[in-house]
Amino acid sequence: MLPVIFPHTLHSPPAPCLPCSSKPQLLPSRPSFRAASASFSMESHSNQGRTKFMEFPYFSAPHKRLMVDLVSTVETRLASQLLPCTLPPDVQYYQNESGTNHATLHIRSGLTSSPIDFILGSWLHCQLPTGGALNITSFFSYLNPSTNAPHFLLEFFQSSPTSLVFFLDLLPRKDVVLHPDYLQTFYEDTQLDAPRQKLEKLAEVKPYFSPSLYIRSFVSPTAVLVRIEAQDGGLSVEEVIENHVGPVAKEVLGIWLDQCACAKREVGENERGELKKRDDVIKRNAIELDLGSNFRSWFGADTADRVIGAIREAYRV
Repeated sequence: MLPVIFPHTLHSPPAPCLPCSSKPQLLPSRPSFRAASASFSMESHSNQGRTKFMEFPYFSAPHKRLMVDLVSTVETRLASQLLPCTLPPDVQYYQNESGTNHATLHIRSGLTSSPIDFILGSWLHCQLPTGGALNITSFFSYLNPSTNAPHFLLEFFQSSPTSLVFFLDLLPRKDVVLHPDYLQTFYEDTQLDAPRQKLEKLAEVKPYFSPSLYIRSFVSPTAVLVRIEAQDGGLSVEEVIENHVGPVAKEVLGIWLDQCACAKREVGENERGELKKRDDVIKRNAIELDLGSNFRSWFGADTADRVIGAIREAYRV
């Protein structure tokens, strides 16, 4: 998984926290020609990178429609709380020297007055030595320590046209054993286990057990972690995504937007410190366990170091 945080590089006076559905008020100004040109160039790069990211060129039509819908829903709902993506163009889209492996990275930070830490989307396509290909799509929405509400995580891993692994979770930020009220608020009262139960009734869907004990230890009790396999006479992977995975993903995202991202939950300074510590551990492990060796193998040392360097800077850990 690739959860990363992008630093607040656009320094501006703090703005009041805006409701999720409201639009920011633009103040008239007279920027210099140089400042306006720089702003236009940055916005142009951001738009180009987002366009490339939203293409999802190596994925089925139902898969692409779902990812575009999820990203667009979040960016529209949280529009007043998000900054533009300011990653360099060669980090927003990159490939290996032979042109067989391609990837995108799209990160938007939240305003400092917002509970949104960042949203992150990516897709990755790698040719495998066996002749097949590994395709990964990811979409994460992280909150900052001003709230203790869970993060939103979604990923697809596919190395065969007839099967894929699907991960969906509201990642807990407190120990649900030590804090049963947290379990009650975000997982029981929201009936968050129902989406998982819906999927697991399908013959094409089986539980998937990650080989990483670390990953299995920090997901929520309601996490969806399943393998989807097409069966003779049954549904195709595309049909499962279109008719079952899509509705479940949208339902969970709706719960996250309503109950987490757009619900005011102020926490004290001591709890903020604990939340930051937990979040930082997850971010460090994402770099150390997921990025280092894999990225160098897939994209070569130079490209991997450039992308990982930008992510390390963005993590602030």
